[in-house]
Amino acid sequence: MTELAAAWDSFYVIVGAAAGTLIGLQFVVITLIADKPPKDAVNAGAAFATPAIVHFSASLLLSALMRVPWPSPIYAVASWGVIGLGGLIYIGFVAWRMRRQVAYRPGIEDWVFHLALPVISYALLFAGALVARGHMAGALFAVAASALFLLFIGIHNAWDAVAYHVFVSRPGPDRHEHRQNHKKS
Repeated sequence: MTELAAAWDSFYVIVGAAAGTLIGLQFVVITLIADKPPKDAVNAGAAFATPAIVHFSASLLLSALMRVPWPSPIYAVASWGVIGLGGLIYIGFVAWRMRRQVAYRPGIEDWVFHLALPVISYALLFAGALVARGHMAGALFAVAASALFLLFIGIHNAWDAVAYHVFVSRPGPDRHEHRQNHKKS
């Protein structure tokens, strides 16, 4: 595995650095928009904001684990399987939280990016662990695809959440003035 994984060194440095940076940026964004949380913000955050951090963290963890000098490939393969299975279970909780929250009515894009694509990514990671013994090169591509996919899903979901808070849930100056004028009439 060492010979095959060494070829991925730069890939995992880039993906891991991006994931770590985006985790930090999410904390900054949440701090900036925390002054006026919308109704049911706790449940909506668990359904929509937390998964982005989880996906970034999974991508960062995979990137780090791929650089560990494992004494045997079985340890790396086992870690892929655990992360993949754990991610699939977590997405079940995300689905439950999305249905339970009342702050926002999810559209098709939300179901795709918060459920369908993460399921595909974590399933790909789990499948990579299952086939690694006979097809290590293919398994390494599955792990890389999963790490990159989780990074892109997290970027989309983080952007979507920020855009929602900036353009939809928080009244801008024009909307505030419009509300004031409407109350006077």
